[in-house]
Amino acid sequence: MNSADLMFFAAVAEAGGISRAAAVLNTVQSNVTGRIRALEQALHTTLFYRGTRGVTLTRAGERLLPYAMQVGRLLADAEQAVLSDETPQGLLRLGSMETTAALRLPRLLTNYAAHYPEVDIELELGPTEALITSVLDRKIEAAFVAGPISQDDLATIPVLKEELVLVAGAKIQTHDEVLAMLGSKREARVLVFKTGCSYRLRLEGFLAAHGLVHVRRMDFGTLDGIIGCVEAGMGVSLLPRVVAEPMQRSGRVSIHALPDGAGIAQTLLVYRKDSLLTAAFERFLDHTYSAFELLPKDDAPADPKGALCFSTK
Repeated sequence: MNSADLMFFAAVAEAGGISRAAAVLNTVQSNVTGRIRALEQALHTTLFYRGTRGVTLTRAGERLLPYAMQVGRLLADAEQAVLSDETPQGLLRLGSMETTAALRLPRLLTNYAAHYPEVDIELELGPTEALITSVLDRKIEAAFVAGPISQDDLATIPVLKEELVLVAGAKIQTHDEVLAMLGSKREARVLVFKTGCSYRLRLEGFLAAHGLVHVRRMDFGTLDGIIGCVEAGMGVSLLPRVVAEPMQRSGRVSIHALPDGAGIAQTLLVYRKDSLLTAAFERFLDHTYSAFELLPKDDAPADPKGALCFSTK
C-alpha cells in the first residue's frame, strides 16, 4: 500500500465509478483498475462492490476512506508548505456561520486578499456542528463557530461576543407578548437554521424553559429567508442583535432581549491542533488577531481553560 494507491482509491470512492475516476485523474481506466486491484490484494480484502451503474464501498472500504483522504490532504499540505516558503500562496479553506460571514468577515477577507493575492480563499457556510465536523475531517482548515466548544482535537480562539435576541414582527411590543403569541397561536412558529445550528439549540432551550415545546419549527437555509418571514409575521427567531437592530430602526421587526444574560454567545475560530500551519493560514491568523483586536498569541495570558484574552471594541 502506498500513497498513490490511496489517492486512486479515494478518487474512485468520490467519483462512484472507475471510468469517472479515470477522467478526474486524467489517466486510462485500466490504470485505475490495476491500482485498485493491487490495493485490495495488499490489504487482502475487497474495497468496492462492482455493479453496472458504478461502484460502492464495502465496509472495509468505508473504514479506509477517511485515512486515504487524510493522506491525500497531508501530501497536498506538505507540498504547499514547501513551495510557499514564507510567501503565502495556494488554497486556504475556511468555514463560517452565515451571520458571521455576512457581518464580520468581509472586511477581514478583503484586507487579507489585498495583502496576499496569491492565496485563493474558499469559504464554506454552515451551522456550527457541520463546520466543526469539516474541520475535524480536514475538509477546511478553520471555521468561525459558536461556543462553547469541548473538543480536545481543536484549538479555539475567542473572537467576539454577540448578544442574541428574540426577533418578532413589528407589532409585537414586549417580551411577554412574544411568549403569549407563541403560547396561544396554533400557527405560531419559530424560524430557525437547520439542525446543528447553535442559535437553534439556544432557541429550543428557551422554548423548553417556558413550556413551549409544542411550537412548530420552520427550517431555513439562509439568513435572508428567516428575516423575510419574521418581517411577514410568520414567527419568531433568535438572531444576533447586530443583525436585527437595523431592521428594528426601520420599523420592520421588533427585538426582545433574553433575561439575565442568557442571550450572550461567543464566536470562536477553531482549527485542528495537529494541523500543519501553512504560511497562508499563519498570516490569516495574524489578520484575525488584528481585525478583532485580539492580543497576540505570545502575549495573551491564558485563563484557567487556556482561552485567549480578547477585546470586542
